[in-house]
Amino acid sequence: MVLISAMVIIGTGCTKPNDPSNGGNEGNNGGGDNSGINYYNGHAYVDLGLPSGTLWATCNVGAEVPEGYGDYFAWGETTGKSSYHWLTYKYCNGAPTLLTKYCHDSWYGFNGFTDNLTMLLPEDDAATANWGSGWRMPTDAEWRELNSITVIKTWQKGVWGSLFTGPNGRSLFLPAAGYRDNSDLDNAGSDGYYWSNLLTNDPGSAHFISLGEIVASVYHNKNRYYGLSVRAVCSVRQN
Repeated sequence: MVLISAMVIIGTGCTKPNDPSNGGNEGNNGGGDNSGINYYNGHAYVDLGLPSGTLWATCNVGAEVPEGYGDYFAWGETTGKSSYHWLTYKYCNGAPTLLTKYCHDSWYGFNGFTDNLTMLLPEDDAATANWGSGWRMPTDAEWRELNSITVIKTWQKGVWGSLFTGPNGRSLFLPAAGYRDNSDLDNAGSDGYYWSNLLTNDPGSAHFISLGEIVASVYHNKNRYYGLSVRAVCSVRQN
């Protein structure tokens, strides 16, 4: 990973403008330009020329512009909320040792519950649930691949974040949106926290990438109840 600092102004919208000639429904059709911006299910992505072919959404789920923070999601939940805590988490009965889904260790499960699920199912994936089939939350490997390319810590339209530039010269901005704990928003404007779709060895926690002031890391984990950002990926390349 190459890390430098600069100030740049680039960006695009998050969704494809409605086309009255087809009722405003662009379906899965493309329609990009030299920036590499294209659309799937109406949501914009950029082709960075990554070896895996992974296509990254240009905006966070819930955001309207690339600089927007968007919504915050507990891991495995598909809507935002006002308070993030084990008491409000969907898949437990109020404590990390009372899990009711995504549990591979009976010590953490409610009444010894296990299901051995370690990766999010589509119905619990905030990207899939909000943007439709074909979109999903990134894997650890996809985050590592993104983190291996050139990244700039920079301002974009007044928002601090990380600008990743791919082998083909196209770029992707991720804002430093912070995270939600209880009703508080912490570290917004200094750090970005983005979920992966995979649990850690501790089923009460899941992997995420931390986009801090200096370097990014995908080896971190947070309790599943925290509200983190979601940046979606897809693998359907439009022509």
